[in-house]
Amino acid sequence: MARRDTDVEIQGSSLENKVILLGVSGGIAAVDTVRIAREFRRHGAQIRVVMTPSAQKIITPLAVEWATQSELVTDWDQNLDVLNGVDAIVIAPATKNLLASHLHGLMNGPLLMAMSAARSRGTPIIACPSMHEDLASDKVTDDIVNELKSEGVEIIWGIEEEGKRKSPNHINLVAQVGHIVNSNSENRKNVVITLGATRSAIDDVRFIQNTSTGITGWKVAEFLYRHGHDVTCVVGVTSYESEISLPLVIREENPDDMLSELKALAKGDIDAWIHCAAVLDYLVSNPAEGKIASLQGELNVKLVEGSKHILELKDVCNGSVRIGFKLESGVKQRDLVHRAVAQIEQSGMTAVIANRLEDIDEPDKPRAHLVDSTGAHWALEDVTAMCDAILTLVERGV
Repeated sequence: MARRDTDVEIQGSSLENKVILLGVSGGIAAVDTVRIAREFRRHGAQIRVVMTPSAQKIITPLAVEWATQSELVTDWDQNLDVLNGVDAIVIAPATKNLLASHLHGLMNGPLLMAMSAARSRGTPIIACPSMHEDLASDKVTDDIVNELKSEGVEIIWGIEEEGKRKSPNHINLVAQVGHIVNSNSENRKNVVITLGATRSAIDDVRFIQNTSTGITGWKVAEFLYRHGHDVTCVVGVTSYESEISLPLVIREENPDDMLSELKALAKGDIDAWIHCAAVLDYLVSNPAEGKIASLQGELNVKLVEGSKHILELKDVCNGSVRIGFKLESGVKQRDLVHRAVAQIEQSGMTAVIANRLEDIDEPDKPRAHLVDSTGAHWALEDVTAMCDAILTLVERGV
């Protein structure tokens, strides 16, 4: 079927069956409305839009209607029923005037009326202020923002750049809205995920390191976060960074330091562990101080066996969902499954995501296999299928 220019490519399900009322007020950042609306649609949201008269001077209702493929409200004489039955109201951009008006109960347009109704109903309101830095730094702005926060309004600021507090990146904004909207759903969990490679120093400038970009781990973390789970990332070395601002990211490149951090986290109330990091099996025995001089002939480096994280954490993670990752090369699928089952038995895992190095970039091969303790296994065609499987296991619990 031919793709229309109004279509979007679905990238996730975190806002599937959710109705988002997008409010657009009169800041210059209203030019980003098309980008924001289409990003919401990529994650399954149904969009309704209310534009203030000032916003319509910056971006035309026709452009916004094209982006949302939905009915717009621009004045009192339209169908205001679209303001009802929404899962969240997102104001992007939110001007200082609009925020102050909502705080003090003014209702001089459909958008403020919808916000007032949301406040009485307990519907989430997420506001993205955008203004010059001197306005953002005004004490009155602080008072307005703090009072709105005390009422439960979520305030999402963007970066400070060129003397302005700009709107948040559209990808980051939609991810945070997904987290907020889904955070009150059933079976939300506290999840720890390790990702990336680890390294062991040879001297002050050289090291050994295993291969891992961190892409898969970040994608899993983002997926769980968008679905409302509280995610802590313990991150080694990565060549890829998350597109969204995950709230708690701990950086530990050394395997022993990463393990110490994980043991500390295990003292808290953690519901699920996802062991995605590529942890070194062998570490440098005695790293040299400074830099070893070059052109000195052969360099012999003694390696000693490192701690196996999944084994070390077996007892302290008892009672939690644990999902391991196992990468093999040059083995048959049957042997891959057998090795995954052995890891489950030895380390007390709930399940293992197992794959072969040679299959990762092959279009006709599954991205990985989900293996359980009985040896049953299911092909995961791509990263999205992998994330869906992990989400199911996390939410199901032990």
